[in-house]
Parts: sequence; structure tokens; C-alpha cells
Amino acid sequence: MLKTRVLTSVVSLLLLGVILFVIPPRATELVIGLLILAGAWEWSGFFGVKSFVVRALYVCLIAVLCAVPYLVADAAVLVLQIASVWWFVAFVWAMLFPTPIPAVVRWVCGALVLVPLFTALVMLFQEGPLYLLFALLIVWAADAGAYFAGKRFGRVKLAPSISPGKTWEGVLGGLSVVIVLAFAVGLWAQVNVAVLVPFCLAIGGLSIVGDLTVSMFKRTAGVKDSGKLFPGHGGVLDRVDSVAAAAPLFTLGIGWLGLV
Repeated sequence: MLKTRVLTSVVSLLLLGVILFVIPPRATELVIGLLILAGAWEWSGFFGVKSFVVRALYVCLIAVLCAVPYLVADAAVLVLQIASVWWFVAFVWAMLFPTPIPAVVRWVCGALVLVPLFTALVMLFQEGPLYLLFALLIVWAADAGAYFAGKRFGRVKLAPSISPGKTWEGVLGGLSVVIVLAFAVGLWAQVNVAVLVPFCLAIGGLSIVGDLTVSMFKRTAGVKDSGKLFPGHGGVLDRVDSVAAAAPLFTLGIGWLGLV
């Protein structure tokens, strides 16, 4: 299993490099869109229905909703602002779980996760691939740090009803790695670290909320992984759950902080 996970990670990183820096920009945006639609298909599996038509209609609905902020700049900013509010609500919700989640709520929440994610990823890519890569690095740093710190020092459970393996020690380990990353990038890019470090910490913390939130919906639906697209890692949602929460605020934040 470990070899499979490592091999999948290496191949995914190589593909990411090609997608961000080699193929034409429109093709990159298309790939992002296809990944989001694959995520929409996986999310429709949380509804408790097996009808192909229902699931396909949900994918079409997400496609239409994604097209609006893609074509209308003012709508894009509004979508990101709504997402920032949503992820705060999601944090509180995760802390109160287990709670019943009606099917209609699952439909709406899928849109709140996927549409802002698509909008943020495309906007970051349009600003420059390095902005998108930096956002991903923050999430990966938080995730990797949390994994290894949790394995070594984990004692106090973070959200046992959602993800029994996650601990507060893991959270602190992940955020510590984010601090190191922020300092390194700040020195390299000559950005004020007094501004960059707190900003990156907020993004890293929010990425953990994204992971917990999607796990909450998976647990409600009674599934371990959202899909099987990435061997050893699960589906699209299993790979982008943290990014879904982090990317919208990162996209807004770099504008607020004058980083673009």
C-alpha cells in the first residue's frame, strides 16, 4: 500500500507540473474543470441514491454553477466570499458532529465545496502558476506535518467522531511545517514574513477544516474513500478536500495583502 501511495504521489506531481507549466492555459483550465466534475460525481455518491440520471444531473448542475463565476468576474469574487463564510460554518458544524445531514443539505453543501474550489483554482492559475503551486504547498505542508507529528506524538483526538486518527498534536505539527515554509518563501520572494506567516497559518488551519468537513460527509454516507481514481489515495475529493477550504481564502487573501 505504501509503495502504491508513493508511486501515485510521484506520478501525480509529474502530471501537475505538466498541467501547470507545459500545456496551454486553456487546457489547464479544462483539466481543472474536469477534476471538479469528477469530484461532483463522487459527491453525488453521498446522496444515498444509485440512479445514474440523478448523479449525472448533479454533475451538470455543478458544471453550470461553475460556469457563472468563470464568465463573470464580479460573481467570482462573490463566490469566494460566500465560501469564506461557509467554511467557518463548516468548522463549527464539524465540532458539533455527529448531526443528521438531510439529502437536500448534501446537495447544497457539495456546491459550496466544489464551485468555489473551481473558481479559486482557475483565478490563482490565471494570476500565475506559482500562486497556485504555493497554495498547494501550504496544504501539503500542513497535511504532511500533521501526519508525521500525529504518528509520533498524537494523543489528544481532534474530532474522534469524524476522523479518529487525527490529533491536536498532529495539527500543531502541521502548522509548524507551514511556518517553516512561510519563512522560506517569504525570504525567497522578499515578502514581509510578519504578514506572510500568519496568513499561511490561517490557510493551513483552514485546510484541516476542509479535510474534516469532507470526512464528515463521507462518514454520513458510510464510505471510507470518495472514489478510486488515485490508487492508494482514493478519489478526487480525498485529494482536494483540504484544498477546497484553503484555496478560496488564499485567493482572496493575496489580493487583500497586496501579494499580487
